Amino acid sequence: MSTTPDSRTALRICPLCEATCGLTLTIEGTRVTKARGDRDDVFSKGFICPKGASFGAADGDPDRLRTPLVRKDGELREATWAEAFDAVAAGLRPVVEAHGPHAVGVVLGNPNVHTMAGALYPPVLLAGLGTRSLFTASTVDQMPKHVSSGLLYGDAHAIPVPDLDRTDHLLLLGANPLESNGSLCTAPDFPGKLKALKARGGTLTVVDPRLTRTAKLADRHVAIRPGTDALLLAAMAHVLFEEDLVDLGDLAPNVLGVEELAEAVRDFSPEAAAGACDVDAGTIRAMARELAAAPTAAVYGRIGSCTVPHGTLASWLVDVLNILTGNLDRPGGALFPLSATDKTPRPAGPGRGFALGRWHSRVSGHPEAKGELPLSALAEEIDTATPEGSPVRALVVVAANPVLSAPDGDRLDKALDSLDFMVSVDPYLNETARHADVVLPPPPPSQAPHFDFAFNSFAVRNQVRYNRAAVPLEDGRPAETEILARLTLAATGMHGADPSAVDDLVIGQTLGKAVKEAHSPVRGRDPKELAALLSGESGPERRLDMMLRLGPYGDGFGADPDGLNLERLLAHPHGIDLGPLQPRLPQPLKTVSGRIELLPGPIVDDLPRLRTALRERPDGLVLIGRRHLRSNNSWLHNVPALTGGTNRCTLHIHPEDAARLDITDGDAVRIKGAGGEVTAPAEVTDGVRQGVVSLPHGWGHDRPGTRMSHAALDPGVNVNQLLDGTLLDPLSGNAVLNGVPVELARAGATL
Repeated sequence: MSTTPDSRTALRICPLCEATCGLTLTIEGTRVTKARGDRDDVFSKGFICPKGASFGAADGDPDRLRTPLVRKDGELREATWAEAFDAVAAGLRPVVEAHGPHAVGVVLGNPNVHTMAGALYPPVLLAGLGTRSLFTASTVDQMPKHVSSGLLYGDAHAIPVPDLDRTDHLLLLGANPLESNGSLCTAPDFPGKLKALKARGGTLTVVDPRLTRTAKLADRHVAIRPGTDALLLAAMAHVLFEEDLVDLGDLAPNVLGVEELAEAVRDFSPEAAAGACDVDAGTIRAMARELAAAPTAAVYGRIGSCTVPHGTLASWLVDVLNILTGNLDRPGGALFPLSATDKTPRPAGPGRGFALGRWHSRVSGHPEAKGELPLSALAEEIDTATPEGSPVRALVVVAANPVLSAPDGDRLDKALDSLDFMVSVDPYLNETARHADVVLPPPPPSQAPHFDFAFNSFAVRNQVRYNRAAVPLEDGRPAETEILARLTLAATGMHGADPSAVDDLVIGQTLGKAVKEAHSPVRGRDPKELAALLSGESGPERRLDMMLRLGPYGDGFGADPDGLNLERLLAHPHGIDLGPLQPRLPQPLKTVSGRIELLPGPIVDDLPRLRTALRERPDGLVLIGRRHLRSNNSWLHNVPALTGGTNRCTLHIHPEDAARLDITDGDAVRIKGAGGEVTAPAEVTDGVRQGVVSLPHGWGHDRPGTRMSHAALDPGVNVNQLLDGTLLDPLSGNAVLNGVPVELARAGATL
């Protein structure tokens, strides 16, 4: 409600992390001056973190680009939007025509899943280009979970999440939700949910090499050796079989391979795994028994268990333990969310299954996973010639900063300079965008509508919320959705067409398919008639209306008068609660058998590598990353309110390791890895276990040619420069970022 002619409030879902909290913005003129939690939001109920509270500062950052930049005579200069898209068409199409579609690479960064435009348009761009050279942030983060889910359930997007509000026992591995707010588990006020778990008598176990804020809440903190999560989980599975604690319950008819799995984990006894994990066998057995004995329980693993040499096996074993204890797909366990924009649920039955390695990268032969190649391979795909196929000669980068987020940014830095053409969609001239020939800056988030297509599929409660833009677009400035639509047209040979053509194409194709599907609520109807029924002020809103109507709660274009559509959603500005997660099996399964395939072939083939790891004992220091509550990868270091304090780029080192190396608190320390060397200040702390050091991810804002003035004042160092990109989880192509060997010395000393 307006308080003065120039002051008003507006609702906005926060786009700055995966918690998707509802905000109430105070707006004066066109400037966001305050953000507080929306107490009436059906999902977050008023919770807010420092990132959300700083929405206005991030939104109004003076370093945000406001006009396109086009490279002329070697320099990026301001240009009109027409000039920018002319340059995109002139730069990309000749590469496609001369070298084929795979010579154009596409890089998608984490912020894509935080915007409506980033969810709707890149799939159309990729389909139009026909390129297999796709690289995303998933392969430096979560790809192991997608691959393990694909192998188990036949669908790489079928990721069960812990039922935080009802579970009696929660086992967290490699996750620090008090800092990250959760990941692949969309849960506003994750800290409050953990405290509520304990208040109702539940148990929290945290497995982490660091005594994180989350670990301090735990009933049991297990300071595991980094990178050995899969061994610990396999040993727990061994105990469940050995002590006759396996109880699938209602899952039993939907599961294949239990006896084969028992044989597969026979070698992974707690006694065999204890030395490699540096967790005593008695603790491992106790953890397995506690998990089996709990009335309900959920195992949840995140980035610390994904970005390791056995990331896919660890992700698979997380679900294996949920299955063996009967906790998958039951209240209080781990369940499959049902988003309002999911596809119309099909009847249960066999599906096509999930395949890996349908093609391979040109240089190192890495298998694709979920249509993607490893981001770690991007530099070599640009700078290395091979007898077959063209190198990547042009690049489309959307909301990504791989110079900081991928291993060996120095090599990638040089490779980007060698491209024939590059276009970047980014609000900042950052470490990656500075190489572009064209930079297309989207408007700030206050000027964009918001719907969480991705995160609602991982939400711990089914709900649906939508906000229109809180602030009108500046005159002459296109919406982010229009920018990506015009980019798609320019890249695919349709430059100059009306951007609405992209939305019309998707609507026509989607409805044309829907009317032919046997289980569709619109089977047999006229697609043009259905398209005419869509409401919305723009093409993206019409697409949202279509997805809601066809979705699991939808009105089916009039078939269910109480069903969901855009008009009904707009009438509920604080969202619509769709209820707690419910058991859904076997409907989500798309395996060839139509059942959970507990021991798929690629997993069997990778288990010998895990058996070898039973004998490994690193004798030097290993490196892990860490998260900050007021940061999200490399995004927010240009916002003064979100830097300083504990949000610093320091090297955490245990006091005994520091004493042995003659390092004191505050010393400049040289850290050397396979990919290079960086220098950072030491922070001596017993919050990290002995033998382990920790640097945060996303820093290193010291490269010339950027326009991020605040970030440059305290740039930190790029932890990923310590990696050479050769260490990958072979099944998923995910970069190994944790548990990698490093050497340390005080600055000036010899390494």
